[in-house]
Amino acid sequence: MSGVALAVEVVVVFFLALFLLHRYGDFRKQYRMVLFATLLAWFLCFLIVFIIPLDVSTTIYNQCKTDNQVHQVAIKTINHDNSSNSSVFPTQRVPKTCQKPWSYIPDGILPVFWRVVYWTSQFLTWLLIPFMQSYARSGAFSISGKIKTALIENAIYYGTYLLIFCSLLIYVAVTLKLHLTWSVSRPHLSPSNNHNTPFISAGKDTSSILFLSKKQDVKTVSETIKYNHPLRKCIDTILKKCPVEYQEKLGRNMDDYEDFDDKGNPYPSKKSLVKLHKQVIYAVQRHNRTQVQWQILLDEAFHLEDVAKNETSSTHKFVHSFPSAEPPGWISKYLYTPTVGEKTCECIHTPSVEENTFLCLVQ
Repeated sequence: MSGVALAVEVVVVFFLALFLLHRYGDFRKQYRMVLFATLLAWFLCFLIVFIIPLDVSTTIYNQCKTDNQVHQVAIKTINHDNSSNSSVFPTQRVPKTCQKPWSYIPDGILPVFWRVVYWTSQFLTWLLIPFMQSYARSGAFSISGKIKTALIENAIYYGTYLLIFCSLLIYVAVTLKLHLTWSVSRPHLSPSNNHNTPFISAGKDTSSILFLSKKQDVKTVSETIKYNHPLRKCIDTILKKCPVEYQEKLGRNMDDYEDFDDKGNPYPSKKSLVKLHKQVIYAVQRHNRTQVQWQILLDEAFHLEDVAKNETSSTHKFVHSFPSAEPPGWISKYLYTPTVGEKTCECIHTPSVEENTFLCLVQ
């Protein structure tokens, strides 16, 4: 009976779904794609219900065999330990009787079966059937129009769920941000960023040296290959990866009309220019990354200094030592205002309760 029960139930459930579809639907008036999708969806739904008893009975039988094997190993270990003592009788145990059910399914079949059923059901539930429903309800007169309408409706439907999910993420992020601001409002509780300073500073210096070295290489090949050289377009591409001020500086020192054939200087090959281009891209990206990291580190340090200064402020308004040049966003303008920031700075550590408990003095 190995696997026969599963095969029988699959066939029975298929004909059951086919009978119900014939009973409640008109085969003559429906498209074959609609009939196939509906039949497959109903078949999978019924199949889950009918296969669960087979899965349970097979699991109970396998668990019974596993328990017997574990107990037999334990008994052999105990008897071996007691063999040196003749006064101790060997442990005896009658193994549990494991009767193989008629619905037994061989190992390895059910995991594959459930994966196929699960992912096929997910595809039908979230992609195919909603698209077909929107396609059928569309008022367009062409196939392309119906497909476009179905795509738009499903995009709006799932986009709404995505918007709700993103809103929850933003809410959690803002909550964590406020909690972090409360934590860093006390110097003795805020995590110091001093341990990051040497690493970022060293990386900044290394990237600057590398960047200057590559700028010098670019300048050398740019002075060698003039504008009338066939490889000049490669140089122009490399220059576009450099900062604008460097391009302008280099351009002012160039002689546009100098003939490259007048000098006997060796010209770099295209392969070497490809290598230089790659090195310049890496050097510029690393330089920009370390500059941003260094600026973030400075902003954090200045912010902590501002927090310490505003703790004793009598104006109840958070004042920045270096105001941002960018206009404030709607969060800073309407929610996290300077007054709210000042109240956040008034969050103090309460020694009378357990550690990390804060009392926010909102006036």
